[in-house]
Amino acid sequence: MKVLVINCGSSSLKYQVLDMTNEVLLCKGLVERIGMEGSVITHEKIGMDDKFKLITPMEDHKDAISKVLDAIVDDEHGVVKDLKEIGAVGHRVVHAGEKFAQSVLITDAVIKALEECVPLAPLHNPPNLYGIAACQELMPGTPMVAVFDTAFHQTMPPESYIYAIPYEFYEKHGIRRYGFHGTSHKYVAQRASEMLNVNLDDLKLITCHLGNGASVSAIKRGVCIDTSMGFTPLEGLVMGTRSGDIDPAIVTYMREVENLDQGVANEILNKKSGVLGISGVSSDFRDLERAVEEGNERALLALKVFAHKVRFYIGAYIAEMNGCDAIVFTAGVGENDMGMRDIICNDLGNLGIKLDVVKNRVRGKESIISREDSKVKILLIPTNEELMIARDTYNIVTGKMK
Repeated sequence: MKVLVINCGSSSLKYQVLDMTNEVLLCKGLVERIGMEGSVITHEKIGMDDKFKLITPMEDHKDAISKVLDAIVDDEHGVVKDLKEIGAVGHRVVHAGEKFAQSVLITDAVIKALEECVPLAPLHNPPNLYGIAACQELMPGTPMVAVFDTAFHQTMPPESYIYAIPYEFYEKHGIRRYGFHGTSHKYVAQRASEMLNVNLDDLKLITCHLGNGASVSAIKRGVCIDTSMGFTPLEGLVMGTRSGDIDPAIVTYMREVENLDQGVANEILNKKSGVLGISGVSSDFRDLERAVEEGNERALLALKVFAHKVRFYIGAYIAEMNGCDAIVFTAGVGENDMGMRDIICNDLGNLGIKLDVVKNRVRGKESIISREDSKVKILLIPTNEELMIARDTYNIVTGKMK
């Protein structure tokens, strides 16, 4: 079966087609500037040297997906002769609240439930729903599956997800920790089990998804028991432009002393904070490292603060799980920044964490990078959320996932 994976943003769309017979990627692409001047689709057929690029008006997500489907069946760049060869479509959906603990076949009832979750993710769920609606219209009869960023974290116990605010806010408005990046955490946990040749049910893992957005999860016996992101993706680690954990009173204080209008403080914490806010240089860790080489002290401070927070959560989750078998680094920074991995793991020997400085000289390749005498294994695993979405989609449509 061939599966189309769709990941819709507000003005962009990523996609892949995979052959699930052997989990081979056939093509992938990106649509940018949907509903804007200069909208463009960039399509890559795996095995071809040149990418196909087309600048064409796309007023909405239906137009964008129509162009995607045209590219998939194109005589030269396509990977199927007819759309009927696509057995199912897997859609990334950011937020499912408490409604779904795993991926589900999309029905009218599921659509209604996702619409009810829009207040929890007003920037993300609407475009996800636009993508689903467009595919349903353009590919009638093709099964659609929703795969949620939040679902993997639904196994957390109440003591991990309840905030210490009046309980009525949870009951009335669903204010609790949800966590995000769940598809990535789930994928690398499964790969860690395979790499270590140990059943996932027998492992205690800490998975570190470190990119411009970043989160850490504690995974005990195959299920998530805690994660750093919270009610929104703002909580937890310091990130590219997000503050992560702060004293909540800072928000009201900022508004008062700066006389900020409604919503401005939220924009500052989400878009102008993190390593960008500390450094004043960039949210890109590569830019920060270049600035450090030039002697920029605030850039160095930003990297130290980021590493400090990751170490903080690693220590907390080791305590929470009463031990740890392996730590996994993934996503852009986790996979490629050997210096950051070194800083994070430095001086954790008393916790049984010992990084091998030679093995750590690797980027974007599955590796075990801990020393032989390290009680806790350290793994580098490139994430593959699209493959995880395709797997869930395939398993649901074929009846292998109940």
